[in-house]
Amino acid sequence: MSTPGTGPARPAPRHHEPETLRIAGHDVPVVTATTVVVGTGSAGYCAAARLVQFGHDDVVMVADKIGAGASRNAGSDKQTYYKLTLSGGDGDSVREMAETLFSGGAMDGDNALAEAALSARGFLHLVDLGVPFPQNRYGEFIGYKTDHDPRRRATSVGPYTSRSMVEHLEAKVQRDGTRVLDECRVVDVVTTTGPDGTRRVAGLLVLRTDVPHDGDASPWLLFRCSNLVYATGGPAGMYATRVFPHGQWGASGAAYRAGVHGKNLTEWQFGLASTKPRWNVSGTYMQVVPRFVSTDQDGGDEREFLTEAIGDYGRLMSLVFLKGYQWPFDIRKARDGSSLVDLLVYRETVLRGRRVFLDFRRNPVQEEFDPSALSPEAYAYLEQAGVLFGTPIERLRRMNEPAYQFYLDKNPYVDLEKDLLEVDVCAQHNNGGLVVDAWWQSNVTGFFPVGEAGGAHGVYRPGGAALNSGQVGATRAAQFIAARRDEEPLPVAEFAQAAAPVLGAALDLTAAATARAASGVPDNTGDLLTDVQELMSAKAGPVRSAASIQEALAQVHDWLTRYDDLVTADGTSRRSVNRTFLVRDILTSAYVYLSAMADYVAHGGRSRGSVLYSDASGGLPRAGYGPGAETELDLPDVFRFALDGGVLDDVVQETAWLAPGEAPPGEAPPGDDDGPGWAPVVVRDVADPAGTPVFRWRPRRPIPADDDFFENVWREFRAHGNVH
Repeated sequence: MSTPGTGPARPAPRHHEPETLRIAGHDVPVVTATTVVVGTGSAGYCAAARLVQFGHDDVVMVADKIGAGASRNAGSDKQTYYKLTLSGGDGDSVREMAETLFSGGAMDGDNALAEAALSARGFLHLVDLGVPFPQNRYGEFIGYKTDHDPRRRATSVGPYTSRSMVEHLEAKVQRDGTRVLDECRVVDVVTTTGPDGTRRVAGLLVLRTDVPHDGDASPWLLFRCSNLVYATGGPAGMYATRVFPHGQWGASGAAYRAGVHGKNLTEWQFGLASTKPRWNVSGTYMQVVPRFVSTDQDGGDEREFLTEAIGDYGRLMSLVFLKGYQWPFDIRKARDGSSLVDLLVYRETVLRGRRVFLDFRRNPVQEEFDPSALSPEAYAYLEQAGVLFGTPIERLRRMNEPAYQFYLDKNPYVDLEKDLLEVDVCAQHNNGGLVVDAWWQSNVTGFFPVGEAGGAHGVYRPGGAALNSGQVGATRAAQFIAARRDEEPLPVAEFAQAAAPVLGAALDLTAAATARAASGVPDNTGDLLTDVQELMSAKAGPVRSAASIQEALAQVHDWLTRYDDLVTADGTSRRSVNRTFLVRDILTSAYVYLSAMADYVAHGGRSRGSVLYSDASGGLPRAGYGPGAETELDLPDVFRFALDGGVLDDVVQETAWLAPGEAPPGEAPPGDDDGPGWAPVVVRDVADPAGTPVFRWRPRRPIPADDDFFENVWREFRAHGNVH
């Protein structure tokens, strides 16, 4: 028996140098490793580091661009990490934290329990690697309350918490000597069918973007492996209006094409963010109560537009202040709370076609700041901070000088003392994603989605829970792989047979796209990318309707159906060929996500989380408080909504993408939505070239019952490390 968590004894590790194999009539370099980690963010690096720690050193990493990604380049004024309470006298427990996570709705209980149980382990691993989380002189890691948090579990190292995590995890991976291959676009996952009829990982096809496509070297690279840890981030490339950093695209489309299921795909988070540069304007940026103005597209016709709907001076300031606490758009706070601000910004940018800016140089509404009009909560906070005076920029620099300095150090450069800061309601995080079990393995054996790629969250989650989830999921996947998935990849001949159709299809698509360009048809990869992103932001962003979803779905289906004959790529341009597969991946993801949104509406889903679903029978936001508080505001009917009231909190929507002619997963025939079967929301030809997304609604897994009798747990742990 091997030591729990270390895996069985292995032969000497491979050097992971590619060998050339003949596949589909072409000589292609192939790298062989038991496990391939895709993505170099905090979750990917954590998985690679943990695998080596647990004795599984036959691992290689691959990325489209090492320096890109949300972990390394995104954050907020005080980016939060959420973990079990590790200071003070406040009571807390693993189960209580699990219940907090579970209470967000549509989250599986085993994921919630694992995220709570391993939160301290993941957090302290980062501390030991050098991430400077603050502690007092006795070693307690002090916390504060974040959103949806009944305790003080949150902590931070400032605006670059996740960047610090990435840098220290990356250094550990470098010390381990794990090989990392950069400049590789994910094209497709190679799978086989096991003896039990289940789909299994066999490898991965990528396009090398650092190799000229008209030279002697092959731009294609295959990985022959038993496991894929998929840390590719959320499908950020679907939206034009997003705070995700440039270069964070995601690669979920390849996973859906490989048979990996989706979970809670409708649950996106949106929030106010600056667009140039992209950054969340949460926390202090809102608490100092800046002035909101809009202009026409040329920067003229400046208007202070919030006053159109919020006529009370004190209420306007108080709602802006609360955006700092309640930063993400939350439909429950749109009726008469701070998320009304998000809707008013959305009206300016999307419905009126104007631009919105934060002005820190002047106070809102009137020249002199009158703190006496603030709500008691806002007044007390700003009084304690010593900023009941001056202009927003003076308050900002007094409260949080680094928040001011941040924009001075960015490209493009913004001086908040002199410049307006352009903002919008941006896609910020996908709470849903690829389906995961208690060990973060998907329905495809050997495929482990971790970080934002994995759909571990529910509708709501505490701020900072995503960073913890990435570390926990990566650790759980590494534990399971080391103990249960430490097996050799497919033999070469079997792998070549499995990879041949995947490589052949990629070669055919490239040949057709580049031949069209050579015949004089203009390259359209850039236009297609822009078109799908703008369509998704306009029709499937924070404000959606059944009609807008269907409009977008029809268009994306058309593009995807004709894609092989539509896309045109300059064969001499690495960027153009790269975008051929990037756009296909984004279109696939958009098709699956839009179908999930349509199925959600068809299932009776209403407004929840960070999304308003327009409902003609619903109500509009109200005036708030005082005389006429219940009076509906004069806003467009697209803002009419009805809350879902948690009616779908105890079920999970799962999604499967079926290739043309493929039968639904499982043995049960498609039935009603509450049954065990899978059903499409839009019935089309079974051989639809775009594929067919099908759905099922299942009860969410409960939080596992306590198993804390020591002798029983110890016996099981001695037997197999409790990895099962």
